[in-house]
Amino acid sequence: FTVILNALFMAGPYPAHDLSYLLHAHPELRGCPSAFVPPVQHQPAQGPHRGFRNIFPDLFFRDDALVSLGVGKNMVESIRYWCKVTQFIEASPDTSKNPSRRLQPTTIARKLLLNGGWDPYLEDDASLWLIHWLIATNPSIGTVCQLLFSRYNRPDFTRREVTNLIRDFIAKEGMKVSDKVIVRDVDCLIRTYVAGNESKKQMVIEDSFACPLLQLNLIQPSPDGDLYRFAIGPKPSLPAPVFAYALSEHFGRRENRIETMSIQECLYGEASPGQVFKLDENSLIDYVEELEDIMGGIVILDETAGLKQIYRRQSFDPIAVLDNYYGGSSRN
Repeated sequence: FTVILNALFMAGPYPAHDLSYLLHAHPELRGCPSAFVPPVQHQPAQGPHRGFRNIFPDLFFRDDALVSLGVGKNMVESIRYWCKVTQFIEASPDTSKNPSRRLQPTTIARKLLLNGGWDPYLEDDASLWLIHWLIATNPSIGTVCQLLFSRYNRPDFTRREVTNLIRDFIAKEGMKVSDKVIVRDVDCLIRTYVAGNESKKQMVIEDSFACPLLQLNLIQPSPDGDLYRFAIGPKPSLPAPVFAYALSEHFGRRENRIETMSIQECLYGEASPGQVFKLDENSLIDYVEELEDIMGGIVILDETAGLKQIYRRQSFDPIAVLDNYYGGSSRN
């Protein structure tokens, strides 16, 4: 599995105990190029076989992992780490051996990337939006992406402001991380979502690989390069079924588990679809109304006494919604 999202090395525990692990356990990730290698490469019948289909429970811990993946030792660790960040691998239920060393593809990874999967070469922008959502809402591994796209409500920011946001968060959690590490992590995050302007002479060849998440156009730099703005509003490349997947997950994370959600909560709540995808109220309402049409009224927009709410008449399988989309019936 050669999905590597190296530009995203971020900080910010979600839950809190993950921060020291993120910042110190993988020094080889810091400053890595913003490369995202397609998950399945056409390979000759012999030699290393790269590809998600080659994941097996103890792959990353085998003596022949370097040969199986065709990469160096540090990159094996990087691949394993980013597979976890993107929620593409999880602990195997097989507890007959050391469970921490046995991993398996998640359901979403199998559906998206395995042979016959929805989009194994990540050719559809929907897949990039899905990956962005999975990173920004990962419940097990905290990243700067989660702080910026889930908990930061201002429309713009500077590097200094994000750095201070992380420092404050770290201080609140009673952790110790060097400023140098934080600054480098912020730089890597920005390179993930904002196209660089380095000249070809200045750019190392590996750094010239652009991260596909740039295509989402979620962050726009100011002309002087000091201020960055979120592109808040409609997202033409974000299909309604991916929004439905995010909405279902957001409903599932709520403690009260009620079937109604205010537009404001969906728009501004922590790790909400509105925050992660940077939608405005009109575009969010448009998505809900579109879901009402394509899902047969399972999700509807309800307005009572001037209060607009999303009403989920019944739970739905978000994987099935994506299955339907990638199968072509909801695809443009």
